[in-house]
Amino acid sequence: MTEGFVIYPAIDMRDGKCVRLVQGDYGKETVYGDSPFEMAKIFAQDGARWIHMVDLDGAKAKRRVNHESVVRVAKELDVSVQVGGGIRTAEDVAYYLDRGVDRVILGSVAVNHPVFTQEMLARYGENIAIGIDARDGYVATEGWLETSEVRAEELALELVRHGASTFIFTDISRDGMLSGPNTEAIARLAEATGANVIASGGVSSLRDLDELRMRKEGIAGAIVGKALYTEQFTLAQALEREETRNAD
Repeated sequence: MTEGFVIYPAIDMRDGKCVRLVQGDYGKETVYGDSPFEMAKIFAQDGARWIHMVDLDGAKAKRRVNHESVVRVAKELDVSVQVGGGIRTAEDVAYYLDRGVDRVILGSVAVNHPVFTQEMLARYGENIAIGIDARDGYVATEGWLETSEVRAEELALELVRHGASTFIFTDISRDGMLSGPNTEAIARLAEATGANVIASGGVSSLRDLDELRMRKEGIAGAIVGKALYTEQFTLAQALEREETRNAD
């Protein structure tokens, strides 16, 4: 965790717009901006080191849809970018990494096509993150529309054996609810795997970020979405607080 605790402002894309869903429900959508790029530009100006981008259309369609917006952010802004959603093939992975995206997130495919996932980990190493979205401890797939019979920790441990070093863990019950992250589950996953785990879902306050940061089990950062869009706090406030704590 050479970067320390990283705050990842989130940009979820649907129909070319910047949106947020509640618990992954496509019927519970709020539009927060017409341009993912302009939103990313604001985050970059506020000091973001990384931006987390999700192609919601891609997750549902099982193919890349909003990829041009992602590549534009990676090429034109001075930020690192990680992207998930609709990434199903080696060509998808190469498309993003060859165009300046720093990290590609494999989600549903990690459960449904383990051999492919292992091949991507062997080829690209740290440029691959595994997105584990869990409902009651079990991995959800296909844009959260389906729940598998695979437990989150079992999947993570298997992939660590094949070189996975970064996981993004989402408790679906917390996503978009501003109810606080499932810190215990995130910490358990980090402790069990020894990998870097990025928390996703439920962050509602600066105190939530403090709680995640203070855990020592390998929580490497947090993705923040709705809390920023609904002005629970600003990205600048969160980053300033992080700088202050790092200086202590």
